[in-house]
Amino acid sequence: MRGDIGAVAIGASAGGIQALSVLLPALPAAAAVAVFIVLHLPRNRPSLLAEVFSRKCLLDVREAQDKEPVITGTVYCAPPNYHLLVDDGPRLALSVDEPVHHSRPSIDVLFESAAEVYRKRLLGIILTGANQDGAQGLAAIHDAGGITVVQTPRMAQAPQMVISAIKVRQPDYVLSLDEIAAMLKALPTTARQPS
Repeated sequence: MRGDIGAVAIGASAGGIQALSVLLPALPAAAAVAVFIVLHLPRNRPSLLAEVFSRKCLLDVREAQDKEPVITGTVYCAPPNYHLLVDDGPRLALSVDEPVHHSRPSIDVLFESAAEVYRKRLLGIILTGANQDGAQGLAAIHDAGGITVVQTPRMAQAPQMVISAIKVRQPDYVLSLDEIAAMLKALPTTARQPS
């Protein structure tokens, strides 16, 4: 994988908590990237994702706040019932625009906005889920020159989302969770890498 990745955008739905519980512990403690996560959640309940994933992850995990500057080495979770976007700066933005594929937050909205800001420095990952959200967004990351990854459909708890993404645009990689975790372990870090 290229060493110039500046951000990782991850989308998941049904089965996503289990999948992210495999991936987030793989992020290096000194990762020189920001990580953005959209996980489809019930709209009317507070999210415990930041609390749950903080225990599993070496990076700071927090719920995204509107207009917050993006800090590398941080994992940002979209709050329930808000779209999460990345704006120039980079900084975060929250929106209550209409749901996309019946989802707010929408993976497509995050991926398309992050692709505009990070271009080829973005790694986009689609995990298990039972709708089409994320397919167009992953195509936008591909078109911007970023790296695209989907979970192997037969290993996804709900394969529809990854199958939809593969149909819209063939991703760079179709990998198991363990293989995606190995990719995340290799992300650039702030410590100098041996040459």
